[in-house]
Amino acid sequence: MPAPTADALIDPQLDASFKGYPPDAPPLRRSQIAARGWNVLAGDLPLPLAVIRREPLAHNLGWMQRHVAAAGIALAPHGKTTLSPQLFAAQVEAGAWGITFANVHQLALGVAGGVRRALIANQVIQAGDLHQLAALRAQHPGLRAPFFIDSAAQLALIEAQALPAPLEVLLELGLPGGRTGCRGHEQALALARAVHASPALQLAGISTYEGLWGSGDDAADRALAEGLMQRVHALALACEHEALFDTDEVIVSAGGSALFDRVSQALRPPLRKPVLGLLRSGCYVTHDDGHYRRMVHVANRRLGCADADGLRAALQVWTLVQSCPEPGLAILNAGKRDLSFDMGLPVPVMFCPQGERTARAVPAGWQISALNDQHAYLRLGDDASALQVGDRVALGISHPCTTFDKWRWMPVVDEALRVVDAITTLF
Repeated sequence: MPAPTADALIDPQLDASFKGYPPDAPPLRRSQIAARGWNVLAGDLPLPLAVIRREPLAHNLGWMQRHVAAAGIALAPHGKTTLSPQLFAAQVEAGAWGITFANVHQLALGVAGGVRRALIANQVIQAGDLHQLAALRAQHPGLRAPFFIDSAAQLALIEAQALPAPLEVLLELGLPGGRTGCRGHEQALALARAVHASPALQLAGISTYEGLWGSGDDAADRALAEGLMQRVHALALACEHEALFDTDEVIVSAGGSALFDRVSQALRPPLRKPVLGLLRSGCYVTHDDGHYRRMVHVANRRLGCADADGLRAALQVWTLVQSCPEPGLAILNAGKRDLSFDMGLPVPVMFCPQGERTARAVPAGWQISALNDQHAYLRLGDDASALQVGDRVALGISHPCTTFDKWRWMPVVDEALRVVDAITTLF
């Protein structure tokens, strides 16, 4: 099957087979959606419905670009967060160097959508993936897509494939008890020597990842990030001393969405060769109302940035109150099939009574206590009778990644919940 065209990915056709699409609406191109004049609070679209708020999205795109520019580095945001061609295009248009992917399959989708500079923040090992990557580079001259390497065993599997041209790799450093990455300096340096000597690969730089270790404890997070980046600098200097880098420019990359400010300042080790520091944070694009809100609150303090001026939650799932079976409990018609729950339960943020079109902030005592596959348990605290069947409630998300992979499309809405655009996902 031929790869989809960029036009087909950026402006795909949507129809009633997409969850949240109006069942009586005709199939429409994404670019035709805004002209329909739909409004979430007018009942024009079925609930539950995941939406992206236009103004916070635009703010976040600009905010992160200003952050990396101030640090003298570039942004290659992780595309697995959204796997959305429209958001990739918006990130690149805002100034991102390229997009980071988790595997060759995702890279191929990104390339089909127009991405020409990328990282694969993972080990590539399988024969099919290696040959697909080689074919993508042959089909798209100028495509850059270095991937991670962390073992001699991986190197041997790559060399066994007799690829038509050498592939770029980044040597990955890891943390004890973590996932991938060389654990020690000598192990990493020995692998760098082997990669440099291999006709199958070119050593293009060094990568690491600190994000899983962020705790919100500022002192502990600082010690972790500084220690890790000191190791990166030491390895980069050792590799340069032995002339092991095979490219004119050395890539140094790190960055989750929790401690991005801690590593941003350390992505340019003092090498003689030019250094391209690449921050890979992905969740910033929509941010959230849970896990990352708590982590970035601490980062904002470090940056001297008020929370209101920092990243803003852009992703919401609007739901319907379908039952009020007992005082103080409202059952919403969205659950694990619609909402992230892997890093905290959703957070009620807005509500709108049936028949009205103005959303308002929820009272402080409301909270989601549990999720089933298709139901959310909203506890109302002291406001035992605040909601009725048919009212609408917007839920903020904790960890946006696992909400995106539950929706094939999401309307983009303005502050009045009017649909002004849409994005699609490729999970």
